[in-house]
Amino acid sequence: MALKTEAMGDVQRGGPSTGLPTKTEQADLLQAVYGINSEAPIPVLAASSPTDCFDTTYEAARIALKYMTPVIVLTDGYIANGAESWRIPKIDDLIDLTPKFETNPENFQPYSRDPVTLARPWAIPGTPGLEHKIGGLEKENLSGNISYDPANHDYMVKIRAKKVENIANDINTAVHNMRSEGLSVSHLHLRYLNPLPENVGQILNNFKQILVPEINLG
Repeated sequence: MALKTEAMGDVQRGGPSTGLPTKTEQADLLQAVYGINSEAPIPVLAASSPTDCFDTTYEAARIALKYMTPVIVLTDGYIANGAESWRIPKIDDLIDLTPKFETNPENFQPYSRDPVTLARPWAIPGTPGLEHKIGGLEKENLSGNISYDPANHDYMVKIRAKKVENIANDINTAVHNMRSEGLSVSHLHLRYLNPLPENVGQILNNFKQILVPEINLG
């Protein structure tokens, strides 16, 4: 069985029931952030335009590989039915997403973790000395053996949450300040929805009035 870490897409449309193909909505956010089995949070990104879909999806793949976690990319009906001119990027200009594979079988522990990302080591399936169990059952820390131990489960719950929380260290949200007709107006577009950039609360506290333009309860 091959190891797979993936970015999944969700084109949000008006609902409930089957949805309306041409109506836009952002009501899947809570489902994307919290609708996951057990306590296994995952990062959620949102594209801002048709052309931004490539960059957002590529960033989702980078996060998925670096932190070894699934990532959800949200768009909506407005973006899905929109069109823009887009310059195809040169492959050499893109960030190299090739993961670093473990090759040394000596003292290999499949559930050891990178101290910064908390991601486990990548090992090509079938590599002599690097074989380990994969699947849906919870594993023991370090060894990767199937574990039903309460203390290990408590640790795994916390380490999964901390791994996603640490993704905020990678986020550099660009704030575009616009001035129109002499009014002081600022604009903040959030691409990273889970986790949020660490300075969002600090930024919002600087304003007396905040408008959230969403087609749901915000």
